[in-house]
Amino acid sequence: MVVLPKIHFLTLLLIYLGSQVQSNASDHGYSDGDTVPFYANKVGPFSNAQETYAYYDLPFCSPDDVKEKKLNLGEMLNGDRLVSTPYKVEFLVDKDFEVVCNKTLSKTDVAKFRKAIEQDYYVQFYYDDLPIWAFIGKFDKDYYNEGYKTKYLLYRDFEFEVFYNKDNVIEVNLRVPTNSWTDVTEDKEVDVAFTYSVKWKVTEQPFDKRMEKYVGSLILPHHMSIHHDSITFSSVTLVILIICLLIFYFLVLRKDIFKNSVDVEEEQVTSNQEDIGWKNIHGDVFRFPQHKSLFAAALGAGTQLLLLITVILGLGLFGVFQPYIRGVLWNALIMVYAVTSLVSGYTSVHFYQQLEGTNWNLLLTGGLYSGPLFLTFTFLNFVAMLYGTTTALPLKAIVMLSLLWMFLASPLLFLGGFVGKTRTSEFQAPCKTLKIPREVPKLRWYRGALPQMILAGILPFSVIYIQIYYIFASVWGHRIYILYSILCVVFLLLLIMTALVSVALTYFQLAIEDHQWWWRSFFCGGSTGLYLYVYSIWYYFSRSDMNGFLQTSLFFGYMAIVCFGVFLVLGNVGFHASLFFVRYLYAAIKCD
Repeated sequence: MVVLPKIHFLTLLLIYLGSQVQSNASDHGYSDGDTVPFYANKVGPFSNAQETYAYYDLPFCSPDDVKEKKLNLGEMLNGDRLVSTPYKVEFLVDKDFEVVCNKTLSKTDVAKFRKAIEQDYYVQFYYDDLPIWAFIGKFDKDYYNEGYKTKYLLYRDFEFEVFYNKDNVIEVNLRVPTNSWTDVTEDKEVDVAFTYSVKWKVTEQPFDKRMEKYVGSLILPHHMSIHHDSITFSSVTLVILIICLLIFYFLVLRKDIFKNSVDVEEEQVTSNQEDIGWKNIHGDVFRFPQHKSLFAAALGAGTQLLLLITVILGLGLFGVFQPYIRGVLWNALIMVYAVTSLVSGYTSVHFYQQLEGTNWNLLLTGGLYSGPLFLTFTFLNFVAMLYGTTTALPLKAIVMLSLLWMFLASPLLFLGGFVGKTRTSEFQAPCKTLKIPREVPKLRWYRGALPQMILAGILPFSVIYIQIYYIFASVWGHRIYILYSILCVVFLLLLIMTALVSVALTYFQLAIEDHQWWWRSFFCGGSTGLYLYVYSIWYYFSRSDMNGFLQTSLFFGYMAIVCFGVFLVLGNVGFHASLFFVRYLYAAIKCD
């Protein structure tokens, strides 16, 4: 009952994504004079990658009948709004200063263009699914002459250089000829003749390599050396940590376990109890934590997100997320998240029943992550609507997301919960739990939850520090990320480092006879999410040029959701690693 639905939906997902990715030369073959699809996508300030507006929000030349390209859900989530333009770039047809339109810009139009030029607006086109970017103008300012008045210059002529191989478009470049601009500094009507030119050139580059120019900068030798050095540093750090833990195990822990794993006189055990603090709390170490329902829900949500990340990285390794396939990553995230609700419901209810829970906790499980996500999305979508950006989802996309949640995610969540409840098993504890809980000794300040979390997150965050910069530059900038193999290695190192650090801190907590390790191990494991949010604050103010209320809201709102997800994932890893260790530790000694 658990496996078949999961396989069924994942198979459909792979077929669906594969149908989007598979794009061969025959699908893009043209004859002389054929019309090649040319769309305008969006405009926006270059420093704010998510603040994008519809192309015709600016008074560009428009055809008599503007047609909108049908978009999938992922494209809409990405803020894409493809529309037709009056540019006609037929296959193998050269043009010189072809007039798009002769237009008289009103004072309002001039003010719009001037404001866009001041904010460094760019425009994005798609020609045969190849992205093209260009700035709409420039401002001329003399920084050494205070009396010089800044001029705002609107580009009025575009020159397209298109490379082809047989019947395929391979590459397209957009240039602005010198002096092809119109002054829009003054608040007055301006007559502008928008023109464009097209030059076709032959190339030997094959069709399947036509996107290399967009991703080539990421695989340059000096960039790859940075990634390799970061992996080497993380691996060395991990090896050192493993060696330290092994030395501690053989010199201290193994000796303590041996003392208590053989039959000895009661007086001898009593004399050794002061030296072995963790042995004294064997009757409380498996006492179930407070807020069991919330704890089980956090494990369920963390397991779901961990599986989501694993599947996405696996799809990336198989080349599903090609950079020119619009919206495929968003489609994969939504579909995989919906399907993995089955795992979330099963894990949460199954563990909650092991903790002797008396009811179902599916509502808490389903809302623990999706609840904050929904509230954050609602607020940010409202802000985007007020600004009139393409980031605001249209009603069609909202309806599609609602239907996916109602008819796919929710039923799978309840199905997983039902299966988890029917397959309930007892919690495996090697020691019996006493009826009266042992009092936790008073701890020094540095053994508190917050100091331990700060300590726990240092090493795991150092593993991902380098990769986080490139991911941020891709998600919140204009880079394209394709190094999924390196990201998989780093993610695996992160999981191992988190597990080892959580195990070490759990032992130190037990050694001082503090048996409340359940939530502590989860918090310590997930503390890397807090480091990630602190890093995002530093990145915003120190490494980016993002500005404005809209972009700031989008950045910190969605980063809070991402970091909360990281907290749940790594908290889940930290707890399960600690649980495995504690079971091994107390199973190796004589508890009764």
